[in-house]
Amino acid sequence: MPKIRFILSELPNPELEEPAIFRRLKAFYIRLQDKRQNRENISDKEGTGRNDLWHHGRDEIPKGLEIRIRRWARKIHQNHLKEVEPTRLSREDREMLESCRDGADIFDLRSAHHIDEIAAALHEEFPWMAEATSHVWRSLQHNRASGRPGARFAPVLLDGPPGIGKSAWARRLAQLLETPDMTLDATGENASFGLIGSQRGWSNAGPGRLVGLMLMRQVANPLVIIDEIEKSGEPTSNKGRAFSLPNALLPLLEDVSSCRWNCPYFQNQFDMSFVNWVFTSNSLRGLPEPLLTRIRVVSVPSPTQGQINDLVLREAEKRQLSPPITASITTALAAAFGAGQQINIRTVKRMLDLGMDQKNRPILH
Repeated sequence: MPKIRFILSELPNPELEEPAIFRRLKAFYIRLQDKRQNRENISDKEGTGRNDLWHHGRDEIPKGLEIRIRRWARKIHQNHLKEVEPTRLSREDREMLESCRDGADIFDLRSAHHIDEIAAALHEEFPWMAEATSHVWRSLQHNRASGRPGARFAPVLLDGPPGIGKSAWARRLAQLLETPDMTLDATGENASFGLIGSQRGWSNAGPGRLVGLMLMRQVANPLVIIDEIEKSGEPTSNKGRAFSLPNALLPLLEDVSSCRWNCPYFQNQFDMSFVNWVFTSNSLRGLPEPLLTRIRVVSVPSPTQGQINDLVLREAEKRQLSPPITASITTALAAAFGAGQQINIRTVKRMLDLGMDQKNRPILH
């Protein structure tokens, strides 16, 4: 699995940690004393009588000198942190960054045929989302042909009625790509803080979920699913500053800025250009134009009756439902379609769950 340099800013040097500096300064002092003693041809016994510094053992130093060396080590360490960290990070924060010091993994595609297999599997399970599947297929092929590493496709927004499987399609895509995924509900996390984190100095300052996932899994190309993006609000601080989720996304969706993205919490630069994005919405109303210009918008229709029937048969086989139960579900759905009712995937799932309950129902004597 290939790696990329994920953290672009300079990280603290382990060799300039306070204990490491103290050990080197102490070792240097001992070597210096040995050179003085050898140069002056002073025996250990004679040196003990002449100089208090030789009253100690071979690897020991006077207490006063030890305190001075520790003070020097602390000062050197603090000056180093000022150079590499605009704001002092806690030990836990530095440990999170250390996990990706040598880079982050990129989940890659095995071949062009592998991309075809992913598209075929998606189309078989979600035939009504053929346009979205084609977009991902073309984008993955283009990325591979350009020689860029990793499974990466252009951001896409799935716009359509609720309950037609937009989020399920995105999660299935992540499984087929074998990349970690995270889902963020825009209605529950109106501010950008949940995604990108908040700046130090705030009472609830902390890293965002996206950077946290990438550091924890040490992966540079996860798939991020943001549900119902059109319902994200625009919280405002008591100083009048707005923190909308669409505005926070803009630099992450632009190639030029995402490859050197500044994290507000860690205050380090990260390469976020390999992250894959899938947005869902029930309407484009209210979405800002700068956001829409950065993503491919795909209008997703509701599944047809034939597609719904195929889904029921496929799921019934997975759940090992009996033919009579499956037939009763398809009959009920046909009647609903005949009455002009709108059927979505959630309705189908509830009916399949009822079928499972009927299957597992105990036999009454």
